[in-house]
Amino acid sequence: MQRNQSDITEFILQGLGELHCLQTFLFLLFLTIYISTLTANMLTILLIMIDQHLHTPMYYFLVNLSCLEILYSSSFLPKLLTSLVTGDKTISVKGCIAQFYFFSFLGATECYLLSAMSYDRFLAICRPLHYTTIMNGKFCIQLAGGSWINSILFTSLYLPLVLKGLHYCSPSEIDHYYCDASELGTLSCSRIKILPFVTVTLGFIFSFPPFLLTIISYVYIISAILRIPSITGRQKAFSTCSSHLIVVSIFYGAIVVVYCIPKMERTRMMRKIFSFFYTVLPPIANPLIYSLKNKDVKEALRKAIGKIVKGHS
Repeated sequence: MQRNQSDITEFILQGLGELHCLQTFLFLLFLTIYISTLTANMLTILLIMIDQHLHTPMYYFLVNLSCLEILYSSSFLPKLLTSLVTGDKTISVKGCIAQFYFFSFLGATECYLLSAMSYDRFLAICRPLHYTTIMNGKFCIQLAGGSWINSILFTSLYLPLVLKGLHYCSPSEIDHYYCDASELGTLSCSRIKILPFVTVTLGFIFSFPPFLLTIISYVYIISAILRIPSITGRQKAFSTCSSHLIVVSIFYGAIVVVYCIPKMERTRMMRKIFSFFYTVLPPIANPLIYSLKNKDVKEALRKAIGKIVKGHS
């Protein structure tokens, strides 16, 4: 199709494809996921705030992660839900760029927060005698604050370099359910040969260090657990980091699969499905994983429900 060289003001998000017979089902599915995401993460934040036993570094990072997940899912799910209800798949160019900014910023922040949480687990298991000294309140704030600040700096540098000079023209269809960076580059009429190199280089510089720190932390953690002589001791030590390990595996595993799948016509739907595993699934799965596998959180929830029931009796 020949491109129309006139400027455009909006894109068309194709979403999950022409699944007209499933529009109602998909709307109810994503609405349930979105409401559950908000409820689960808000409940996690509330429980940690009101229960003194949960005022520890791990749960401080979990509060940050829950806040991030609320913002993360809210950056694209409301638009997806609206398009499923109204059938209007358009999004303005500025709105698309804003969505891309927040999506990138929050995704980068999650990488850094997961890395900080892995370091916290490393200290708890491999340096238990020094844990309280190193992981004090000030250091926790620095780690969490650094995660947000580094991501803002990365995205603020990344976005102008990637989008500067790009000129969009028809056709303006984005074959995804959110404004993906690779799709924005493909749609541009501008021929900037250095763009893919800049995108990959910046993404590597800012995302690889936290990923590497996470991997190194777990190499030391697993080595330390394997050296514990008793089976009970190994199980107890592993239980302290199993929730975080599951979360990290889902998040990074899906990202690796999506960006390793070759961009071909027959793999488009597969890329969308695996994108679901690092965009839609983590925000709802993370609080559930931490709650279901954590005795302290379940105990805090039991106490909170008990107080509510007692107050109404």
